[in-house]
Amino acid sequence: MTRYGPMYGPDFTFLGVPACDWEEPETYADADVVILGAPFDGGTSHRPGARFGPQVIRGTDYLPHDGSRPHMAMRVDALSGDLTVKDAGDLEVFSGEIQRSCDTIEDAVAFVASHGAVPVVLGGDHTVTWPDVAGVARHHGAGRVSVIHFDAHADTGDIEFGSLYGHGQPMRRLIESGAVRGDRFLQLGLRGYWPGPETLDWMADQGMNSFHMSEIVDRGLDSVLDQAFAIALDDCDGVFLSVDIDVCDPGHAPGTGTPEPGGFTARQLLDSVSRICHELPVVGMDIVEVAPPFDHADITAMLGNRVVLEALSGMARRRKDAGGPRWNRATPLLSGRGSADAPPPSVSDPQR
Repeated sequence: MTRYGPMYGPDFTFLGVPACDWEEPETYADADVVILGAPFDGGTSHRPGARFGPQVIRGTDYLPHDGSRPHMAMRVDALSGDLTVKDAGDLEVFSGEIQRSCDTIEDAVAFVASHGAVPVVLGGDHTVTWPDVAGVARHHGAGRVSVIHFDAHADTGDIEFGSLYGHGQPMRRLIESGAVRGDRFLQLGLRGYWPGPETLDWMADQGMNSFHMSEIVDRGLDSVLDQAFAIALDDCDGVFLSVDIDVCDPGHAPGTGTPEPGGFTARQLLDSVSRICHELPVVGMDIVEVAPPFDHADITAMLGNRVVLEALSGMARRRKDAGGPRWNRATPLLSGRGSADAPPPSVSDPQR
């Protein structure tokens, strides 16, 4: 089932993009991306509230909700012109029924993917990544989609609080199901004191690639991303990007259920998401664990919104690059702009 707008609060789409109904493909036949809300936090182990995440991710912005966001650096408008993005509203999920809710999410994601659009899911707690990725894999093929996962926590627990399902276990369930390969599962930003050695041993046995913050700091984020990209593209047809907002330090994302000090800055996360969606064939994405009840001054809500915008802008730039000169991140902001007699960008710094 779908809803026209958020389950909680007023009816609006992501920054004013057109609405659609995921159950009626003709309403998004021209869409490159379909946004789906998954307001489920029934798998939360600590502080609940992520069910309200989709609403704030859609709407937290100081600019008009006009369905347009030109990216100053990438020179694309991912919401208008360079991509076609539509919002199918929130899926009807009930936090008291994990299995039913996950089945609803998986069916919707698989249906959208099968009709040619990239599903972008707004969570919800990290439980929803299990059906999100499973739905994309149902369309593209089991083991054909790699996963790049930003998180403070590995989410590879087995039985937590007496249950196989929850926000601490989706990655194990995905690998065990065969939807994705353990050796094509990339995790960045892990830190803290969970999980323990037994679970880490299981992760190693699956061939997972899990980058702790200490390794990222020592090697440099770009170096780790380069390695992750090479692995993700090896014998896979596409990439699913999963962003748990708690990958960022609580100073940059206080509104989350299980905050862990010592994480990414907002800048590092946005740059990483932009790179992934620009450089890799992303076939699905989710952003999870934005919990507004614990936010302050919309810090986390704004970051969540910008994660989605950077991802969409990266996808749009990737498409534009396929038909012309490739965008260079080092290009000065105003290069090649202005009067007709302004010098064009140099060959070493190609821009349109």
